[in-house]
Amino acid sequence: MPDQPLRPDLFSIDTALLTRNCLVRRLRERDGAKLYRAARASSDYLHTHHPRLLAKLGESEDAAETFVRFRLSDWLLQRRYTFGVWDNNTTELVGMVELYRLDWQTPAAALRIFIEPGDAKGERVTEVLARIIRFGFLQLALEKVHYTLLSDNFIDQRLIRKLGLVREGDLRNEYRKGTGQLADAVRFGLSRETYAE
Repeated sequence: MPDQPLRPDLFSIDTALLTRNCLVRRLRERDGAKLYRAARASSDYLHTHHPRLLAKLGESEDAAETFVRFRLSDWLLQRRYTFGVWDNNTTELVGMVELYRLDWQTPAAALRIFIEPGDAKGERVTEVLARIIRFGFLQLALEKVHYTLLSDNFIDQRLIRKLGLVREGDLRNEYRKGTGQLADAVRFGLSRETYAE
């Protein structure tokens, strides 16, 4: 299937976004080692919630660098938008957030995020997701964003509800955890018409 034609209006979108506690910027060459370390620090969370992502990032620094370069090419080809998350105080790379599964016909995208432990109240996750959602609606001109997570992940469900995402449906045996166990998932969504900056 041929790729969608590139949209020239997206050639000059922001590659760095600021929040109160974080710098969120497009991944660049040589970010792989830092992203590998962040994934290792978040391996328990990733093993349960994003095992395929952990497998791609967690094999070695070289594997993570390969991942970064593919994500950079995806950005340039408008297939997905992946950002690293840097803590403003430590200047360390502490996570990753992305808009992926882009459907330019709608247009819509899925959200995914991980941030190293130490964000007990979810402040960094909440502010980074809020900023990425804003980026999606205002710069990519998306009509919808959605987030699918495990049905027993009540902490993240509370966080995304704060951002205005609403529960759209339950998905039985939708997801295989890193342990191999099948699990139910819940899909949340937010449309442009109900988005409030």
